[in-house]
Amino acid sequence: MDQQLLDTLRVIALPMKTSFRGITVREVALFKGEYGWGEFSPFLEYDDAESSHWLASAIEAATQPRPRLFRSAVAVNGTIPASNEKKVIEDLVTSYPGVKTYKVKVGDNLSEDIVRLARIRSLGRKVNIRIDVNGLWSVEQALTNLYAFYENVGPFEYVEQPCATLDELRELKSKIRIPLKIAADEVIRKSPDPFALDLQGAVDIVMLKVQPLGGIKRAHAIAQHHKLPVVVSSALESAVGINYGLTLAASFEEMSFDCGLGTGSLLAKDVAHLPITDGMMQISEFEPQLAGLDVAPDRFEWWKNRIMRTAELLK
Repeated sequence: MDQQLLDTLRVIALPMKTSFRGITVREVALFKGEYGWGEFSPFLEYDDAESSHWLASAIEAATQPRPRLFRSAVAVNGTIPASNEKKVIEDLVTSYPGVKTYKVKVGDNLSEDIVRLARIRSLGRKVNIRIDVNGLWSVEQALTNLYAFYENVGPFEYVEQPCATLDELRELKSKIRIPLKIAADEVIRKSPDPFALDLQGAVDIVMLKVQPLGGIKRAHAIAQHHKLPVVVSSALESAVGINYGLTLAASFEEMSFDCGLGTGSLLAKDVAHLPITDGMMQISEFEPQLAGLDVAPDRFEWWKNRIMRTAELLK
C-alpha cells in the first residue's frame, strides 16, 4: 500500500435509515489517488483474505484510469430489506422514482416474506420482483418457499443465491418445476477461485460486485470466463463505491438487467447525492463531502491497521 495513498485515508460512519444485514451504521474507508477516490468497505466480520479483494478494487479506483463506457446512466432496481414495517417500505419505494424492478430480501420467515412481496407487487402489475436469499435455504426449503411465492405473489424475475453451495443450486435447478432463473452471488465472490467454478446447469445469471470481486478489470475477467448474463450490484457502499459500481455496469456493452446500485437510498447520510431519475443513475464526478462524518480515533486506527494488514496480502 503506497504511503502517499495511505496519507489521504479518511474513515467515516454513515447512519442507515433502517437495519440492513443487521447494520445500522455503515463504516467505510476512503482514500484518494491520481484518478480519484477509492472505497474500502468490507463488512466488519470479513477476514483479511476476503477483504483483500475489496482493497484491490479501492486501489484500482484511486490509481487506474477508467475503462471505456458504453452509457452515461444505468437503470437500477430498488432494494427492500427484510422489514414489514409499512412506513419503511413506503419511504424506500418513494426514494426510487421511476424504478420498475425491486430486489426484496427474503429467507427468514415464509409468511412474512409473502406479505413483503405482496406489498411490493401491489405497487403495480408492471413491477418486476427479484428476491435475494443470501444462501439461507436448503434445497427442500427452497422448493417449498419458491412454490409458495409463485402461487401467492406470482412470477419473479430471478432468485439470487437461494442455497449456499453450487451443488445445491444445481440440484434445485434440476428439481424446480416453475419458470425460474437463478443468480449466483456469494458462491462466486466468496470462492477461493471464481474461475474454477462450473456454473453450467446451476446458474443463469452472474452477480458482479466491484469491491468483493477485486475491481473492474477482475470483474470483467470473471464475466468473460463464465459467459452468462450479468447484473452489477452494490455491497452497501457510500456514493464513492456506488459510483465505481456504476462505472463497472456502464463498461459492459450489453446490460439486460436493471442493476442493484440504488442502495444509497438505504443510507440516512452519504458523502454525495447520486439521484435516481426515471429509474436511472448517472455516473458522476464529485468530491465527497466528509465533514462531520469521521469515526472516532480508535475506529480510525482499527481501519488503518486493517488496511495495512490486508495490503500485505496483495504483495
